[in-house]
Amino acid sequence: MAETEAAAPTRRDRKKQQTRAALMAAALRLVDERGLEHVTVEDISEAADVSPRTFFNYFATKDDAVLGGPLPNGPSMHDRLLAVPADVPLVPAILQAMSADIAEIQSERDFWLTRLRVIRNNSSLLPLLIARGECAEQETVTAVAARTGLPADSLFPQLAATLTGAAFRTAMMRWATAGDNLYDLVRETFQVLETGLAPTHQEVMR
Repeated sequence: MAETEAAAPTRRDRKKQQTRAALMAAALRLVDERGLEHVTVEDISEAADVSPRTFFNYFATKDDAVLGGPLPNGPSMHDRLLAVPADVPLVPAILQAMSADIAEIQSERDFWLTRLRVIRNNSSLLPLLIARGECAEQETVTAVAARTGLPADSLFPQLAATLTGAAFRTAMMRWATAGDNLYDLVRETFQVLETGLAPTHQEVMR
């Protein structure tokens, strides 16, 4: 097997992924129905047909289950961005590095729409969501710095990560209210960044 080829998940890995997905689905459904303050870890565990002890093998809190928690496996943004050919400009390269995540979100549209609705209706989730966003942004900073050869604390990597993160969030919000393809929306917002925030032809025509 080539070094870059990912090993196929084992039966145990698949079982863990299924349990994790069941806990997230149960948490979202219950919080969507009742509100975050009226749902306990015990409620989520019972709905997913596991014990509370098993719940804590996957998530530290019910908020983590609602927001998804960190993914246990998969290449980092750093590795994905460095894998994009060096002649690809930075903004399209970041889009290419994110493409697998975007495709996964698109394929689970109903799940993600529920998650976005739950976040909107339960403001107590926002501090954790912001903290998660900062962690993801810092990972992008590190990846951009490695690709460009710039120090991670210099302006360009930090600004690139902030702007592409904001563009992605804008696309997600538009996707939540429209039936468009998420990848197309992200690509459109990234194209606006590439133009130096000048209105695109499509925006002018609207």
